Amino acid sequence: MHISQPQERVTAPHRHASGQLFGAMRGLLSVAADSGQWVVPASHCVWMPPHHVHALRSHGPFAGWSVYVDEASCGNLPAAPCVMRVSGLLREAVGRASEWDAGVFDARQARVAGVILDEIAATPHEPFGLPLPTNPRLLRVARAVLDDLADERGVEALAAWAGVSPRTLARRFTVETGFTPSAWRQRARILRALELLAAGQPVTTIALDLGYDNVSAFIAMFKRVMGVTPGRYGEGREQLARKTKKPTANGWLF
Repeated sequence: MHISQPQERVTAPHRHASGQLFGAMRGLLSVAADSGQWVVPASHCVWMPPHHVHALRSHGPFAGWSVYVDEASCGNLPAAPCVMRVSGLLREAVGRASEWDAGVFDARQARVAGVILDEIAATPHEPFGLPLPTNPRLLRVARAVLDDLADERGVEALAAWAGVSPRTLARRFTVETGFTPSAWRQRARILRALELLAAGQPVTTIALDLGYDNVSAFIAMFKRVMGVTPGRYGEGREQLARKTKKPTANGWLF
């Protein structure tokens, strides 16, 4: 299934007997599971095994997709929640399956469903998501940063807003996420930049959207983290897209 709505989507913590693979078609998702919390960009998806408590929140309007897998079919799939890249094959198979009506699969549909299961089982897990803190006040800070990545408030201003000391914020944030607050924001900006590059946005526009007054500073930060400039990264994605992407029957690409 796929869902689109003009407002943010918030799903309260819940669990179900089926496994679930889900992701966004654009934007960033905050995902909470019984094993931790993280942020996932549209280029990646989350596998949630049966009976695991989970919740999600989109940052801005939501457009996303979800695949539910009967518990009996989850035996060969990952036993713990994980993040994986959305391959071209998985993208097309999910797009095709979203067109089906409820009911028993015919032979062709069963083969497509088998492809989805194979991709979930075979796709390497990636530590690509951005960890979220669990402390309520730190989580409030993290969500505020995600909601406005162009916000330049430093640790002292964010600490005053959250009602904690700057030293406590910096120390606890690093302990809970593995990143200093500034490095965490930088990584969140990288995730957003990757999504905007995939959507074909110009590098200058991306830099301004992310709060950089100097485009050169954004390019230097991107190259330091990713190993290539954003322009080169975008060119590589375009070349790959020309080789692999085709519209589905209803024109839905995510």
